[in-house]
Amino acid sequence: MQSVEAGGLGIGDKYPPRVMGVLNVSPESPYDPSVVADPERAATYVEEELLAEGADIIDVGLESANKRFETLSAAEELDRLDTAIDVVESVSSSTVFSIETRYSEVAESALSRGFDMVNDVCGFADREMPAVCTEYDAAVVKMASPPDLDRPGAIESVEGIYDALAQGGLTEKTILDPAFGGWSAGKSTAVDRETFERLREFRGLGRPLLVSINRKNFLREIADRSTDDALPVSLAATSMAVARGAHVIRTHDVRETRDAALLGRAFARDRTQQEGRADRELRIEELDVERPLDAKRHLDRIGAEADPEATVARVVEIGGLGAEGRDRLAELVGPTGATLATGADAGSQRRERDRSAERGNTWNGGQRALLFGTIASLRRVVTAIENRDRTAEELSTVAAGLRATID
Repeated sequence: MQSVEAGGLGIGDKYPPRVMGVLNVSPESPYDPSVVADPERAATYVEEELLAEGADIIDVGLESANKRFETLSAAEELDRLDTAIDVVESVSSSTVFSIETRYSEVAESALSRGFDMVNDVCGFADREMPAVCTEYDAAVVKMASPPDLDRPGAIESVEGIYDALAQGGLTEKTILDPAFGGWSAGKSTAVDRETFERLREFRGLGRPLLVSINRKNFLREIADRSTDDALPVSLAATSMAVARGAHVIRTHDVRETRDAALLGRAFARDRTQQEGRADRELRIEELDVERPLDAKRHLDRIGAEADPEATVARVVEIGGLGAEGRDRLAELVGPTGATLATGADAGSQRRERDRSAERGNTWNGGQRALLFGTIASLRRVVTAIENRDRTAEELSTVAAGLRATID
């Protein structure tokens, strides 16, 4: 996973999760507390609320993301940029400022006048955006979008989101945003839920991830909450997102989100080990792979070919299996590369009976078994059962359960 530096702030696996607070100078923005058009009041809001509550980055929006409003032109954004610049110059505390825009000319003006990074809501639809950010050595957030300046985030499948982030190139300092939220009429909350569930896949692109999930509809819908009452579900999702690999959380609720992000990071596994050498840095990283598709993304990233199903393991407990079914299953499992552990031999049964008695558990007489192996090997078990023992009711049930587990 490549780390990124934004205005001296490290972003990536080896850094704490970063919180991006939001300041809007757009009167149309839907979240009133973040809308401050007067530069002096805005600077006070940034220092006394966003920064005091723990924001690492301040993202300044020039227009509303609400679909009900017309898209501003670059000239109109540039008119509003003056207010944003006044805010940056009025804030005395040191922080990282991000400008939210879709236009390279707005990004260039902002970077030349004190901003540290760019949040591109159209995902490099403006083809000059990567070059501008590279010229200023600035970090840039690339949000998943079609190559259309008037349709930010208008992608309606997880595969489309992944492809949009991968296409059009990445700068050395690109951060990726899978575009949660109702950016288009055709994008459902079900797509957002699936994107969140599959968030680990986006690590396959090898860049830090930003998520903007604060009070979003797909979370409110689950708990049946209004926007005003959606903070608890947002915080739960924040911890989950960080545990699944997110590095930056964009939010209107900085203090609470910071705590939730730190909690998610504390219980996430530290997957990176590093050892320096005289001639190069040897890097060993355990990848966050739970499904074959996660592995495929990483294989594609490095240009390698292998069976993704051979990279992911599962452990399944089988209960209520009779002696005949157990013996037949063991015979079928043998050549597949999977392992069946039953404790069916006499010595194992005695030991298991004694251990169960000590723990106050009920001894199962060898009827419970553990089957474990890669997805590929378990699929071979299913095939072996279906090809040879389709009529055996017990094993047919085992095959159906395995297929549900691995598909």
